[in-house]
Amino acid sequence: MGVLELAAEESNQAAVAEFSRNRDQLVSISSQKQQYQVQSAMLAKALEELEKTSEKKVFKAIGNILILSDVTDVKKELAEQKEKLDLRIKTLQKQEDSTVQKLNKLKSEIEGASSKASSGALKSKK
Repeated sequence: MGVLELAAEESNQAAVAEFSRNRDQLVSISSQKQQYQVQSAMLAKALEELEKTSEKKVFKAIGNILILSDVTDVKKELAEQKEKLDLRIKTLQKQEDSTVQKLNKLKSEIEGASSKASSGALKSKK
């Protein structure tokens, strides 16, 4: 094996390692995004229910206790929480898209290196 072949092999191994790290990162980002989406949906449902009520006061959970609070204050708090979550979801979506692009690029590099290595091996056997 020549110096160039060794360098190409090391480069390919580094690309495979980076691919693996990015894949793990994608799984983590997707999981976190999914959790935020569930929380956002729950907040949306709570806001929907608050819109239906004719009550002026509702109970809200703070830790292990329930506190009687004004409906408009609770609506405002929940809307702010939902807005923050939706912004995080948007940010995670961008990270997810970027990571997918990196993975596709690395996949192409790895496949290209593999095809070169296999065609080079065939040539050296002839």
